[in-house]
Order: sequence, then C-alpha cells, then structure tokens
Amino acid sequence: MRRREFITLLGGAAGWPLAARAQQSVSPVVGFLNTGERLPADRLAAFRAGLSEQGYIEGHNVALEMHATGQYDRLPALASELVRRQVAAIYANALPATLAAKAATATIPIVFSVGGDPVELGLVTSLNRPDGNLTGMTTFFGELLPKRLELLRQLMPAADVIGLLVNPNNRNSEARSRDAREAALAVGQNILIVSASSEREVIAAFATFVKQRAGATIISDDPFFSDLIEQIIALSARHAMPAIYSFRLHTVMGGLMSYGTSSTAQYRMGGLYVGRILKGEKPADLPVLQPTKFELVINLKTAKTLGLEVPPTLLARADEVIE
Repeated sequence: MRRREFITLLGGAAGWPLAARAQQSVSPVVGFLNTGERLPADRLAAFRAGLSEQGYIEGHNVALEMHATGQYDRLPALASELVRRQVAAIYANALPATLAAKAATATIPIVFSVGGDPVELGLVTSLNRPDGNLTGMTTFFGELLPKRLELLRQLMPAADVIGLLVNPNNRNSEARSRDAREAALAVGQNILIVSASSEREVIAAFATFVKQRAGATIISDDPFFSDLIEQIIALSARHAMPAIYSFRLHTVMGGLMSYGTSSTAQYRMGGLYVGRILKGEKPADLPVLQPTKFELVINLKTAKTLGLEVPPTLLARADEVIE
C-alpha cells in the first residue's frame, strides 16, 4: 500500500518546525487539530498552499502547531493545549476535532471541515452568517450517501443487502445511520449498519457483512477509518466485498470506487480562510462553504481482482478511471 501518501503525526503532537519556533515571537501561530494519527501529504500541502495564497508562508511569517490523535477522547486536551499557547486561529479537520476546539474556546477563531450540517450540529447559527468564532467547509455527507448507494446498486444490481460501516465514537454516526436508512427505504434496498471503533471491531464488522450476505459496503468518511484504510482495503479484497469510499486517495490506494468532494480543494480553502482571518476578517463574516464539484473514481484493477465487470454506463460517468 502507498504509505508514503500519508504524513504520520507521532505522539499526539507533531514537532513544530525549528524555523517557525525561532519566529514565534513575531509570527502568528496557527493550531492544526487533526482527527486521526495520519494526514495525507497532499492535504497538508493544499492547506499550506491556501495560506500562501493569502501571503502566509510557514517558517517565514506564520507557524503551524500540529496536534493529532486517533483517540477522539484525547482531542479536548490537545485543543486546550492550543488555547494555552494562545494560537491566532485553529484549523480542525473533522467533527470530533471541531467539537473539541469549540468546547475549548469561544474567542479564538476556528476554521472547520466537517461532513455534516454545521447548523444541525450546533456549530453555527446559519451557513451565510455563522455568528460566532467558527466557520469553515462542509461536505454534507448525508446528501452524498444516496449517491454512493445508487452507484453501488448500479455496480451490484443483484445485491439484496448493502452494508454501511460507521464509527460510534463520531457524533456524525447517528446522522449517517439515519441518512442511510432513509436513502435505502426510498429505493427499496436492505441496509445493514455496523459500528466499529477499533481495528478488531473493523475485522468483526466485515465478518458480519459476510455472514449477513451483504453484497457491497459503504465506508463512512471517518478519520479513524482513514487511519486503517490499508486494512480496510485488504479486508474488502479478502472477503471479495466491493466497497465505496469517500476520498479519491482511497481508490488510488486500491479501493474499488470513491465518490465525494475534492479533499485537497477542501484543505486549500481551509488555508485560505485561516489566512483571511489572520489578516483581520472575522469568522462570523465568512460564510460556511459548500462543495460545488464531486468526483467519481473507479479502480478497474481492483474490480478485476474482485471478479467484477464495471458497467460501461458507470465507467462513462467516472471522472477518473485507474487501470
């Protein structure tokens, strides 16, 4: 698997670049709170690119304080550490990190990227006028789930049951499950929702999918699953279980299919928003951004390994086909 695609953030907090430390007295410090042990290198590069578009270069006139953990119950302590360091802004890459940052401060600006409705989740009062110290980007996973279900049904029309893997430690899991049930009911599809919050439970979840004769699975866009993506892809192959993911990178790494927003575009906008805040704009005046472009990626090599023939109509819809 392509482990080089990821940056591993060790010990719960990655090292602060020496050049940045040397300038901490004159440069603003941006806290980066990462849900998950690892961050894909292209996403961090995109975040830095967004900052640079606003004139902020890490190690030159801005510093990044990186904190990361795959243990969601440790996020509040890491968020509190960023507040104690009096960072100028915090970027939170997923809902667990965003909730931890929100609980830690009501004054430091927070830019988030979440997969649910920020209003429903209580992060902002409205998308156009966030009215607080939080703003950011949303991917509205719930609206994409019916599309992922449709794509799997087009690939596996004979599948009586389709599974959904969720992480119960993520507050979004309840909304994910609800959206899945509604989407499945609308098309007369049986859905099997299985929770997993450890590597052992993920292994057990796939065994459950097989036992209950699920024809395919949807993998939720949870950072915990991204940390285990190599294992999940291997389990899918071992059990000949077609799966659809949220991110292009997972398909590039050997997953069968993905449908979702561009992750690098999300992180670039996060960097842009942080840069605008460093220049003096208030989060309350920056509307929550919604995606405008979605990408379907299909890995034909994986399809062949699984013994699947991808319908020409589905291939024609793909934005990228990996052969």
